[in-house]
Amino acid sequence: MSQHRVNLLFGLGDDLKKTGVPLYMQLKKVIQSSIQEARVHPGDALPPERDLAKYLDVSRVTVRRAIDELVKEDVLTQRQGAGTFVSDRVEQPLNHLRSFTEIMKDRGKSISTKWIDRSLGMPQPEECQALKLDDNEEVVRFYRLRIADGKPMGLELATIPSRYILNPFAMEGSLYDLLQQQNCRPTRAFQRLRAISIDEQRAQLLEINPHDAALYIERTGVNAEGTPVEFTRSWFPGDCYDFVAEIHATV
Repeated sequence: MSQHRVNLLFGLGDDLKKTGVPLYMQLKKVIQSSIQEARVHPGDALPPERDLAKYLDVSRVTVRRAIDELVKEDVLTQRQGAGTFVSDRVEQPLNHLRSFTEIMKDRGKSISTKWIDRSLGMPQPEECQALKLDDNEEVVRFYRLRIADGKPMGLELATIPSRYILNPFAMEGSLYDLLQQQNCRPTRAFQRLRAISIDEQRAQLLEINPHDAALYIERTGVNAEGTPVEFTRSWFPGDCYDFVAEIHATV
């Protein structure tokens, strides 16, 4: 591994160390940029820590801390005895409340959306229950196919009480960004996951075979006051995601 190769991969010149930003944060940003700019690709191996430390003239502790941060965010993955790689499957932590847009942007993916429905209407019984609504309170529904790098990654059907979003066409990008603008972004959520056999209509949208294994998730997001603001049902292809969670002993 030559210094030229390290510089080619990460676009580094002599700028590391020239700011007051901690070195590990600088290196973390550089690695993220290299992924976003396609200098490294999903599945690619990173140079060994010792080589990065040597040619960037930083300590191995700095390199390790930058890599550890990116592993925690599932941008990188580590395989025992093999090294550190750019994640190809999307590892999505179940204990971090983040939007699809945020997760995919961190991985340097190009995001697009195919709208299936945007509408204002009366709530269904399960929406009333999840959002604690009266049956005469209107809701906004967003049903869309989420796409990353041209590949269908999931179907999302989000239901929001209309008092938070009066106009369904006000949203173009991230739902959580829009809710943030309304000061009602969810701060925590309750999720239920189960494996399903995907139906023919959704299979066609996701470009998979009918009855293939898929993951179905229901999420109810609540704001800082504990009020439900989001009820989202999602369908994910079984081969695109690893959902991970940290668990602790209760005794």
